[in-house]
Amino acid sequence: MVRVEFQVNGKPVGSEVEDRTLLVEFLRQKCGLTGTHVGCDTSQCGACTVNLDGVAVKSCTVLAAQASGGAVTTVEGLSKDGVLHPVQDAFIACHGLQCGFCTPGMVMAIDYFLRERPASLSDEAIHTALEGNICRCTGYVNIIEAVRHAAHRMYPDLAEVKP
Repeated sequence: MVRVEFQVNGKPVGSEVEDRTLLVEFLRQKCGLTGTHVGCDTSQCGACTVNLDGVAVKSCTVLAAQASGGAVTTVEGLSKDGVLHPVQDAFIACHGLQCGFCTPGMVMAIDYFLRERPASLSDEAIHTALEGNICRCTGYVNIIEAVRHAAHRMYPDLAEVKP
């Protein structure tokens, strides 16, 4: 057993866990944050993507002990005071989801991408940003549109980029 302590969505969290406890398991089981999905158990699908210390990571590849001392943001932590984050809102506005299983991981990956490279809105840049996230329902067209929609809400002065 090991003691882990970190911030989850801005709140301190601490617990004793087994050494092998994955961050995704900790978030879902200990914190009750079920928006972080377990899709493949092999780090291929990206449904478990969260931000750890501001960087998008697949939480099925990170031990809870490795996150200790850090700050984790899940899809539940993006909205503030009942107002959806622009990326969350863009998925709704642009119909960027169907079954919704991949959506939390997509939202977290896009949030990271837009914070790091907001001016890179070419199809190629967006495809690269989403490489580690798989959607089995859509053709990605609306997801890509949601990225651009969110970018322009987050950064109104961005120039319009053509695919």
